[in-house]
Amino acid sequence: MSRVRILSIDGGGVRGIIPAMVLAELEERSGRRVPELFDLVAGTSTGGILALGLTCPDPAEPTRARYRARDMVELYDVHAATIFHRSALRRLPGAELLEERYSADGLVRLLEEYFGPARLKDALTRVLLTAYELERRTAFFFKSWKAARDPDYDFSLVDVARATAAAPTYFEPHRIDAGNDYFSLVDGGVFANNPAMCALAEAFRGAAEGEVPEVVLLSLGTGELTRRIRHEDATGFGLARWARPIISVMMDGVSDSVRYQCDQILGANHFRFQARLDEGADDLDDASRENMRALRLLGERMIHAEPAKMDRLIEALVR
Repeated sequence: MSRVRILSIDGGGVRGIIPAMVLAELEERSGRRVPELFDLVAGTSTGGILALGLTCPDPAEPTRARYRARDMVELYDVHAATIFHRSALRRLPGAELLEERYSADGLVRLLEEYFGPARLKDALTRVLLTAYELERRTAFFFKSWKAARDPDYDFSLVDVARATAAAPTYFEPHRIDAGNDYFSLVDGGVFANNPAMCALAEAFRGAAEGEVPEVVLLSLGTGELTRRIRHEDATGFGLARWARPIISVMMDGVSDSVRYQCDQILGANHFRFQARLDEGADDLDDASRENMRALRLLGERMIHAEPAKMDRLIEALVR
């Protein structure tokens, strides 16, 4: 029986610091980097940026990962406020009704700094990232193994990360040219905020005919939403007032349903780490120093609360 080790990372904006912290703990305790621990890494939005960062090769040593998970924690700590910076023009009353909340310039500059000229085919282990194609109205998957076969689909890591993180109402859609065609892409969280089932489908699809592989799946959330949407408030929501809350409702619901599905299919081989957002804001874009500290504390508390679970995970990954 073949064995496939999968890492799946949810979307969630600045809350990506939580799964980054879990992975930093995993790397430290196992003594191995993410590309050594997993055969397939899947990510959506901020989880996609993490997936690319942890599998991006070092230019000086292409067989080695450029970044450790601890470096990605620093990315959020140091640069989140740059990504989610609103110009004075975009803060004007009514501006959000006419255009996205943020320019993507800060995000793109950061991606260029971190990824340089690296391309999707260069990933050190198989990588699967989600996006949604607007003109074709279909789910779109970036696959490193497809990029290795077809130069037209070998996109730069900057383009891939920009596309998977193009959350509607937050950033503009991202256009990527592919040969004589192009794709108009937004955040894959609109259909797979938790991409674990997408990765699991790839694992079963890649198995030999008639074989059911043994799958070990680590699925990392970016915080379980706890803020109530009061019934009295929601009954008064119109199109404009539903625009932003419906995104979080949809993404949270998708993540919960995928968690249930993976539990039923994999049982004890499904390791889900998820923190309740009892402290800190659940907004994708609250990059304030106070909120980033609160998210770090949540991550630390979750890790320290489940040491035995981390031990079982490491045993399952390295055996």
